[in-house]
Amino acid sequence: MIFMTFFMDQLNQLRSFLAIYRAGSLTRAAEFLHLTQPALTRQIKQLEARLNRQLFVRVARGVLPTPAAHELARKIASHLDALETLSDTLKVGHRSLAGTVFLGGPPEFLGERILPALVDLHEESIQIRVQLGTPDVLVQEVQSGTLDLLVSTARISTPDLQSSPLYQEELVLVGAAKWAEQIPDEASQAIEILSGMPLLGYAEDLPLIRKYWRQVFGVLPVAAASVVIPDLRALALSAASGGGVTVLPRYLAQEHLSAGTLLELFTPSRSPANQLYLVSKRDAHLHPRVLHVRQKLEERSIHW
Repeated sequence: MIFMTFFMDQLNQLRSFLAIYRAGSLTRAAEFLHLTQPALTRQIKQLEARLNRQLFVRVARGVLPTPAAHELARKIASHLDALETLSDTLKVGHRSLAGTVFLGGPPEFLGERILPALVDLHEESIQIRVQLGTPDVLVQEVQSGTLDLLVSTARISTPDLQSSPLYQEELVLVGAAKWAEQIPDEASQAIEILSGMPLLGYAEDLPLIRKYWRQVFGVLPVAAASVVIPDLRALALSAASGGGVTVLPRYLAQEHLSAGTLLELFTPSRSPANQLYLVSKRDAHLHPRVLHVRQKLEERSIHW
């Protein structure tokens, strides 16, 4: 009995640690675990004393994990998640879905497509926690087990990760009316005119513009971006105000196109598209809650 009590204390400390690590906040972690903040703080102090390592540094808006915390999370996250799934299964005699799924990806697509598709998960007692960022950064979070699912613009295939196609976003070349009036319908003439127009880019290497130029015009853009905004929604607003021309996913440009604040500047015979993937660990099928969310997204993406 003494051994079991000691074991459960250690397990609860690790669960508390992982909740804080994922939430980035004692307050949010305490709410998730249904604990008081003093109780949660006490567990973390006990764990730090046992490991002889500081795990978190307090900052103005929460806590930051130390290198020791990153290492610990990588080692325990997948094991604790598997244990939680097994516990749920044993409690109810079948694969319970109640709990939290940690989801990452670009803010625009998550906000416009992913999260609206998951609004009814609360009816199944599934909670969603979101981490925003680019795939090259967040893929490490999937590998460490701190993220369950990642929306990525690149196919990622490693011994421990798998990718499945989720959605193709159509790309459109857009700008305000003053630019549209200058662009002819013929591709070779259009690219000549476009080369003198200011480009609004998502990043310095113009990923969306470069893809559109290559697939539609058969060349790469030679000019640097006049403005770089790492936010597609802000990019759409800048283009609508007349700041220049840009390439956007159609679902993000559609509201502006319908309102007439943006116009499609060129109509190719076949529009370029960005393939988006859903990335998870290869053992994700062992976690019924994660599998359920993945299947729901794949089913609903058909209607996007």
